Amino acid sequence: MDTVRIGIIGSQFVAGIHAEALRQVVGANLVAVASPTREHVQAFAEKHGVPSGFTDYQQLLDLEEVDVVLLCLPNDLHCQATLDAAQAGKHVICEKPFCMNLAEADRMIAACQRAGVKLMYAEELCFTPKYVRVKQLVNEGAVGNVYLVKQSEKHFGPHSPWFWDVARSGGGVIMDMGCHGVEFARWMYGRPRATSVYAHCGTYVHGDKTKGEDTAFIVIEFEDNRVALIEESWARQGGMDDRAEVYGDRGVIYADVLHGSGLEVYSEPGYGYAVEKAATTKGWTFPAYEEIWNYGFPQELQHFVDCIRNDTPPAVTGADGRAVLEIIFAAYASAGAGTKVSLPFTTEAKKPMDLWRSTSSDSSTPHRVS
Repeated sequence: MDTVRIGIIGSQFVAGIHAEALRQVVGANLVAVASPTREHVQAFAEKHGVPSGFTDYQQLLDLEEVDVVLLCLPNDLHCQATLDAAQAGKHVICEKPFCMNLAEADRMIAACQRAGVKLMYAEELCFTPKYVRVKQLVNEGAVGNVYLVKQSEKHFGPHSPWFWDVARSGGGVIMDMGCHGVEFARWMYGRPRATSVYAHCGTYVHGDKTKGEDTAFIVIEFEDNRVALIEESWARQGGMDDRAEVYGDRGVIYADVLHGSGLEVYSEPGYGYAVEKAATTKGWTFPAYEEIWNYGFPQELQHFVDCIRNDTPPAVTGADGRAVLEIIFAAYASAGAGTKVSLPFTTEAKKPMDLWRSTSSDSSTPHRVS
C-alpha cells in the first residue's frame, strides 16, 4: 500500500493537531472527517483541505477510500467507535486514554483481532524527540542500570468542557495526562510487569468545575526493583510544563520538552492553535518552536502509517493502552483506599473515578484527602 487514506472522527483541538501533523507524514492522505456538529465539520474540512465531511461517522466508515480511522473523541466514545471501525474493516488509531474501563478495552482489542485490523494506541511521548533521545541513551547503557523514572506534565486545565465532566472523561488529570506518564515509564523500562501502585489524588483549585482530581501523584513499582514517579496537574499556572528524569546507578538524565526549545512569552489575551487553547496560554508561557513536531505527533503518525503500508506491528498497541488503563484504575483505587494496590488489578468499575470516590453525590466540596 503506497498511500494510507485516513479519516478523522472528531473535529476539535486534538483533531486539529493530528490534521496538522499529517501534513508532514509521507504516504498519508487525510480524506474525510466526521463530527456531530455540521459547522465544525465544515470549518475543519475547509481549514485542512479535507474533501469529505460527515455528521454521522458511520458514513465515513462506509467510504471504501478510508483505510484507517483516527479517533479524536471524548473518552466515553472510544469503545463504540473502535468496534464500529473494526466491523467496517478499518485500522484504528485511538487517542489516549484508551477507553473508559477494562471491559471496554478487552472488547476493543478482541474486535480488532477478529477483524484482522491494527489497533494502535496514540501515545506521542514515545515519539517526542527529546524523550526518544533519552530512550536511546538508556538503551546504550549511558546511565547504567535504571532504577527510577520520573515524568510530570502540568498546566491549568483542559481545553474542552467535556474533560471536566467525569461521566464523559472517567476521571480527572490522571485520565487526561497521567496516562502519558504511565506509558512513558513502561516504555523507558522496556514495558516490564508493574507490581504495585500507590497514588494520591486531590482537587485543590478546580472544585467549582469538576468532581475529578486536578492534582495527582502516582508511584508505580515494576518487577526487578524499579520504580516510577508520575506527577500530574491541572492546577499549574503559566502554560504547559512537561519534563522527565531518569536515574541510573551510573548517571542521570534530565529532559525538558519545552524549555530550551521554547520562547519566553507574556500574553494577556492568550494564543494558540484554537480559541479553546487561548485561555490556557495567558501570562508567562514558553511556547516551543514547531510544537507539534517537538511533541512527536508527526513522528507517531508516520510510524503508524508505515505499519499499515508495510503490514508491520505498531510499537504502541491496544494492549499497551489496556496496560496503562489497568495501572490508572489501580491508582484511583489506591487514592481512594489510602494504601498501596497490587497488580494485576481487576475491577468491574465503569470508570476510574468510581474507585476514588462516588461521583453520584451532588457535593461541591473539593476532595483533598486520599
